[in-house]
Amino acid sequence: MNDARAARRRVHAWCLYDWANSAYVTTVAVAVLPAYFAAVVVPEAGVAVGGARLSAASLWGYLVSATALVVFVLAPPLGAVADHLGARRRFLAVFCTLGGLAATGLVVIGPGAVWLAMGLFFLAQVGFVGGNVFYDALLGHVAPPGRLDAVSGRGFAYGYVGGGLQFALALGLIAGHGTLGLDADLAARLAMASAGLWWLGFGLWAVRGMDEPPGTAAGAEPLGASLRRGVARMRGLWARARAVPGLVPFMLAFLFYNDGVQTTISMATIYGKTELGLSTTVLMLTLLMIQFVSVFGALAFSRLAGAVGTRAALMLSVALWAGVAVYAWRMQSATEYFILGGVVGLVMGGSQALSRSLYARLIPADRPAEFFGYFSVVNRLSAIAGPAVFAAVAQHTGSARGGILVLTAFFVLGLALLARVPAGREDAPKPQGA
Repeated sequence: MNDARAARRRVHAWCLYDWANSAYVTTVAVAVLPAYFAAVVVPEAGVAVGGARLSAASLWGYLVSATALVVFVLAPPLGAVADHLGARRRFLAVFCTLGGLAATGLVVIGPGAVWLAMGLFFLAQVGFVGGNVFYDALLGHVAPPGRLDAVSGRGFAYGYVGGGLQFALALGLIAGHGTLGLDADLAARLAMASAGLWWLGFGLWAVRGMDEPPGTAAGAEPLGASLRRGVARMRGLWARARAVPGLVPFMLAFLFYNDGVQTTISMATIYGKTELGLSTTVLMLTLLMIQFVSVFGALAFSRLAGAVGTRAALMLSVALWAGVAVYAWRMQSATEYFILGGVVGLVMGGSQALSRSLYARLIPADRPAEFFGYFSVVNRLSAIAGPAVFAAVAQHTGSARGGILVLTAFFVLGLALLARVPAGREDAPKPQGA
């Protein structure tokens, strides 16, 4: 009985970290900082860099790409080191602290503080993405046998609720700034800082409740030697990935369908504003609603996976994403936009939770942090092509509707590649080496 209680506490602590860091990504990275950066921080004429003048949008794009590059370089070797030393939990605490403090520091930015804002966001993003490498790598240890889908879905459910609650508080602060005696600028900065404190406080509390198995070296060799070993393991990555049945087609599938997912999410507000002329209130309320509906989506698809298999349930969610793109292309009203938001919430929760749990089943059991480092890289790379294609089609056609419709190709390609993951592979024991 004590073992059962301890297992439940470990699962709760692991899920609580998603509750913590989702506040940052929802309030800071998606909702408040991009708009504040463009409207307040960057001058209307842009910023001169190396003889060129860059707009806020260009600066933001380069910043996100630079963050992805850093994670690409650091995640695999750090993951290998964490596996070797049994230090996933310690690495998670370090990245949580880095990201939480950087996000909290956004309270000091203001008009013209371009490089300070970019630097703090860069550190916060590295903390968020880097921390998730080690957080995801603990899933296989935390989840009881046969419960990967359920625990992964529960983690996302915690995240949607935690991120949604903090986002609601932030919106209340921004909307009610006059009543609270604050100006709009300070209210926005306090909203971002509160998300950083939420992440830092709940995140470190969650890490304290986690544990992990010893590493392959059980801490026997110096960190420098482990780091060199981790860098060396990056050589021959393609051969190791090919040696794991179903891993390469899954990663390629994820690259395509997640690109469609990320583009749909990132362009939803712009699409609603430019094509449908929706008010900011409708857009923000829809975003808030998506957060809470996603809770039910993550849990419902996890249960469905238990009945039909993880791959089949994931393929259903990707097929529904294709339907979302077609529906978005045809919709005309705020009511339709709100309804679509509900569907997006359901399939977003399912596709994210099942992607993580299926990947955890495929990778070698003795090197989860290393392989989740690669997963994080693909996750970052899968946010590049979709927005570019969307923008090019929208520019060529003069309408964002064509850009939304073309995203169906990403989902169809993802489905075709998912079908190549061996049937039943998701329920087989994980290989111990590759």
